[in-house]
Amino acid sequence: MELLWAFDNFNLTSLLDILLVAALIFVASTLIRGTQAVSLLRGTMLVLFLIGLFTSVLQLVALRWMLGHVITAVAIAIPVIFQPELRRALTRLGGATLFGRQQAQSQQQHNIEQICAAADRLAERRHGALIVLERTSSLQEYINTGVMLHSEVTPQILLTIFWPKTELHDGAAILSGNQIAAAACVLPLSSGHRITDRKLGTRHRAALGISEVSDAICVVISEETGQISVTNGGRMIRRLDSNRLRTILSAFYADDTRRSSRRFWNQWPRQVRNLLSRLTTE
Repeated sequence: MELLWAFDNFNLTSLLDILLVAALIFVASTLIRGTQAVSLLRGTMLVLFLIGLFTSVLQLVALRWMLGHVITAVAIAIPVIFQPELRRALTRLGGATLFGRQQAQSQQQHNIEQICAAADRLAERRHGALIVLERTSSLQEYINTGVMLHSEVTPQILLTIFWPKTELHDGAAILSGNQIAAAACVLPLSSGHRITDRKLGTRHRAALGISEVSDAICVVISEETGQISVTNGGRMIRRLDSNRLRTILSAFYADDTRRSSRRFWNQWPRQVRNLLSRLTTE
């Protein structure tokens, strides 16, 4: 009966309402695509769908009542469960505006200056260091292996982390957004296929490893030679000074907000065309 009533009262406003809901679902799915939230959300929706189908077929009133209250609780819990993904999505939306892009670039340039200052002093003291800069690929699983800091990016904090007699120096410091998310993080080691120098230590192999499994940038300082190196995309650039490091980080890292916002807006026409193409061919 409800279905017949819906068809009888269908009009242009109803069509607009359906299109808006579909657009919101499409936007949400695009924002969380490629994150760890996808599998969790897919499993939750599957369980709720099966329970709803089961209660409708067998007319289980009590179970349906409980399901209605569970859905309300799930709606409240979603911002808590998907907090990293929601923060990333809002950051992408904010960075898509001119003001948000300029603000993000200014903050990123500030972080680059802090990292270069710290790297220069670490290299001078020959203190080994491993600094990972998160970009579009989530590094949350590696952040979880370390000690949470959520601190401001400053040379003093980075120098303290990698002081040889501290508990946090043996591992990586991961920068997420505008803060040092965690220190003493465990990174995957490189598979070794692209390593030409067999004398590279564990720290450099870890720097290559994280660049092979993500688009992160990794700054590594050798405690033996004091050399500064950068890894990205499974490749390593070695024998850098602070000026060259600043140039490389600016090229790889400071322009991420502009490129991300451009991809964010430019991908919509192609995604819509692909969706329409699949609908017309099926």
